[in-house]
Amino acid sequence: MFKLLITRMHTPRWVVFIIDMMIVTFSIAASYLLRFNFDWSEILKQNLALAIAIILPVRVLSFIIFRTYAGLVRYTSTNDAMRILLTVISGSIVAFFGSLFVNLYTNLDFQIPLSIAILDCIIATTIMIISRFLVKLLYLEHHVQDPAVENVIIYGANESALTTKKTLDRDAGSNYKVVAFIDSDQRLRGKSIDAVKIYPPEMLDEIVKKYDVTNLIFAGNTPSKSKRKDIIDWCLSNNVRVMSTPTVNNWINGELSFKQIKNIRIEDLLERDPIHLEEDKIRKDILNKTVLVTGAAGSIGSEIVRQLTRFNPHKIIVFDQAESPLYDLELELKEKLNFDNFEIVIGSICDKTRLTWTFETFRPSIVYHAAAYKHVPMMENNPSQAVANNVRGTKFLADFSVKYGVKKFVMISTDKAVNPTNVMGCSKRICEIYTQSLNSMFPTQFITTRFGNVLGSNGSVIPRFKAQIEKGGPVTVTHPEITRFFMTIPEACQLVLQAGTLGNGGEIFVFDMGKSVKIIDLAKKMIKLSGLTLGRDIQIHYTGLRPGEKLYEEVLNDKEKTLPTNHSQIMVAKVREYDFPKVSEQVNELIAMTETKDNMKIVAMMKRIVPEFKSENSIYEELDTLNTITDNQAEIKSEIKSKNESNKYENAMRKNQIVYSNKKVFPIGKKFSLIH
Repeated sequence: MFKLLITRMHTPRWVVFIIDMMIVTFSIAASYLLRFNFDWSEILKQNLALAIAIILPVRVLSFIIFRTYAGLVRYTSTNDAMRILLTVISGSIVAFFGSLFVNLYTNLDFQIPLSIAILDCIIATTIMIISRFLVKLLYLEHHVQDPAVENVIIYGANESALTTKKTLDRDAGSNYKVVAFIDSDQRLRGKSIDAVKIYPPEMLDEIVKKYDVTNLIFAGNTPSKSKRKDIIDWCLSNNVRVMSTPTVNNWINGELSFKQIKNIRIEDLLERDPIHLEEDKIRKDILNKTVLVTGAAGSIGSEIVRQLTRFNPHKIIVFDQAESPLYDLELELKEKLNFDNFEIVIGSICDKTRLTWTFETFRPSIVYHAAAYKHVPMMENNPSQAVANNVRGTKFLADFSVKYGVKKFVMISTDKAVNPTNVMGCSKRICEIYTQSLNSMFPTQFITTRFGNVLGSNGSVIPRFKAQIEKGGPVTVTHPEITRFFMTIPEACQLVLQAGTLGNGGEIFVFDMGKSVKIIDLAKKMIKLSGLTLGRDIQIHYTGLRPGEKLYEEVLNDKEKTLPTNHSQIMVAKVREYDFPKVSEQVNELIAMTETKDNMKIVAMMKRIVPEFKSENSIYEELDTLNTITDNQAEIKSEIKSKNESNKYENAMRKNQIVYSNKKVFPIGKKFSLIH
């Protein structure tokens, strides 16, 4: 019955109020007994009954004003104790001076002794506070025996950690008990916070087993991201759920709410240590400049806009054709970032008329070009649109930048442009080639930035996995061996801004993407972070590689090398130089082909411009086979002629077939086609 009362029932406020009045009545009597050494005759002479009659009404009034009875006793905090202390002190002061008033203005010869007032104050405060904390301890003691209660470790031993513990203690729905703090500070070892001991990180395994810990909470920004990743990996391997608290700046009204303690996200697990930017250089580049951002409604473009607001540009031209995301970004800039120096322009980079108006009206000094079609399978099925949007749109934008004297043009490319195996990657490589070739002809500095997948971007694997997990699965992975490089959106955009300050034009900057991540491992970790068990709660299905998709992404072409820059996470690629007239002619021819909608011809032309473009898992693989056979034919003829070995040539011509890649083809000299 007592356990039920302590753990399940909320004591009515009127009961708490009555108990408090009983405590203060006892406190008055105890004060007189202590002051007069338990001499009842002396106590009676001092008129104890009158003292009670004066002090009790004052206590009633002060308790009502300060509402000392209103809080839940089982969740008493130091704030509650401080309120009780102030309430009792103020009541004692009023009662003492009230007795002076009675003595001066009535016929009663009575005054509460100062010593009584002080003793009463001390006794009442002590009993009221101790009684509340005793109830709290009893509640926690019985509460922890409930099988639903989960033991928690808090990583960190600071103010945030203490606040986190208090938040868990006072929240009725949390069902968590903090059993240990973890901190790497040697000075804190063996000490305690709020009666909970602090342990070193190397004892984590021992503590988890000893207390049967089911949860670990990171409080504040400790430890470093690399160390945090190791701890999270260990927790996931040992079925310990991982959560974190927001930074102090994100607390609600300066207080941490239990609802703000969230599960660790996969983005947190893959995130690296903060990037150190040369902000002075970036500010010098951006300050008081008009900056045009294309694709500004997308995940990368919108983050570039957010980052730019920190450097006081004269105006940001927010350019995109997606109406609703632009509206959301507009509200964010005004309401959250308090930034008004921007202009929303709805338009397409393929619309010359709209681009003309934009450049003539705003005269941008810097262009960040993030607009592009990026979805690999879709572009594989729609090559004409990949060229029309990515290549033609980039050409228009680059040409207008030259025409209107843009100082710097920064293009956002992709690691899929390296040895491309799909139409999308090749289209971005052609964009790189075109802008690079422009750089040698005109004053505008054309700079390319190249990086891999960004976490949480539109169409990326992370949001897809999240949606599949929320639905109960299955989680679909294309191949068990597929890997990708990942970077957070803010991290990528910060490096884009930094790369813009490093370039003089013509460079392709490559970002340090860290280690490649197996997508299957990513899926498994996301399932664990969601509190589910693979094979029991949710399944993983393999769907096979999609058109144009390859197992491993690269950062640099095999023929390219990198050189370090002043920034440790940015390298510059030493790439081939291209002749602008030839590139321009080829690009114009390719763009003209989009009108025919003949995908085979379009892709064949793309392969002419980018010889390293070899299709994978695609219908366009046959173009590579035919090109290779043609190349082999030319090599054979050249070799035979140079050695003047006419007999060998004739023998080769007499052969009925040439075998290449285990596929049979028609004889040399005839029209080539595949025989399946």
